[in-house]
This record gives sequence, C-alpha cells and structure tokens, in this order.
Amino acid sequence: MDTTTLAAFLAVDLLLVCTPGADWAYAISAGLRNRALGPAVLGLIAGYAGYTLLAVAGLVVIVASSPAALTVLTVAGAGYLVWLGQGALRRPATVAAAEEAMASSRARILLRGAGISGLNPKALLLYFSLFPQFIDAGDGWPVAAQTGLLGALHMAACAVVYLGVGLLARTVLKARPSAARAVTRASGAMMIGIGGFLLVERLAGG
Repeated sequence: MDTTTLAAFLAVDLLLVCTPGADWAYAISAGLRNRALGPAVLGLIAGYAGYTLLAVAGLVVIVASSPAALTVLTVAGAGYLVWLGQGALRRPATVAAAEEAMASSRARILLRGAGISGLNPKALLLYFSLFPQFIDAGDGWPVAAQTGLLGALHMAACAVVYLGVGLLARTVLKARPSAARAVTRASGAMMIGIGGFLLVERLAGG
C-alpha cells in the first residue's frame, strides 16, 4: 500500500475516532481513577483487535450482512453500555480513588473496555464500510495484509486519542473533585444515551 492511501485512511479514521462516543465516555471515566486509564484504553484496543482479526479472516462481511447478527450485537452492546452508565451514575469516580482498589480491579477495567468496543455495532460497520474503500485487490499486498495494516493504524489512532482524552480529563479536573464527579456522571449518562439510541435505532430499523 502506498503512503498516500495510508495517509488518506488515517485522516478519515482520526475524524471518526475524535468524535465523542461510548469510547470517549469510558476513557474520561477511567482517566479520573488512579491507574485505571492504561487498562481501560488497552481494553478498548483489545476489542478493536478482535474486529481486526475478524476482518482479516473475512468474517466481518458475513456478520455485517446478517440482520439477525447485527440485532443481537446491538442489543448486547446497548445493554452493556446502559449497565456501565448506571454504575458510573451510582459511583462517580474521583482522582483520589484508592490505589489498592484500582490495583485489584485492573483486569475488570480492561474487560469492560474490551466489552464496550467489542460489542459496538458501529465498530463493525466501520470495518465493513470504511476499510474496503482503501483496500486495492490489485495491489501487490494481499487483501488480508492490507486489512491488518489498516486495523493496526485504527488501533494506534484510538490509543493516542483515548489516552489523550483520559489524561486531559485527569489534568483539568484533578483539583476539582466536584467537577470530576459531575463529568463522570455525564459520561455515565452519555453511555446510557448511546446505548438507548443504538437499541431504538436497530429495533426500529429492523
């Protein structure tokens, strides 16, 4: 693949990644907890790594073209976002959260991040609709290799943006516990709203 194609893909991909959504909400919430941001972002990336493997294997096209599969994925993802959002509303984070509590739950934080991105039907459609526009079957690279490279670029973009979002949230709100709690509650409300929107959109469209 030539550098022009990769640069064009990265430009479009960054626009999508920089659009606030469930991933942003989770990164902000994690950024306000001690030692939670790294595992949270790693979890989000793990979810996209799973999609990359599916795309390389060609299974994304099959799943994305199945209304039943998309409905199941949407309902599961929407329910998961609503559940996480309710938890954020009940237990808003602060930067002063206990180190010991965070250390004991890093695996859980990672798994939640993987669930948020892995159960996001929008991610499936991104891989299904965006990637093919930048893949050239006549290129010297195999299609699987081109897909894997685009997936790696997407994951790198996500890592940089989500880490930046989480660190910015922590820096800006570090000395403002009340503001941190408000932002966490807003992130939780955003997760619930996105989950509800995905559910209504899919069921109404199905």
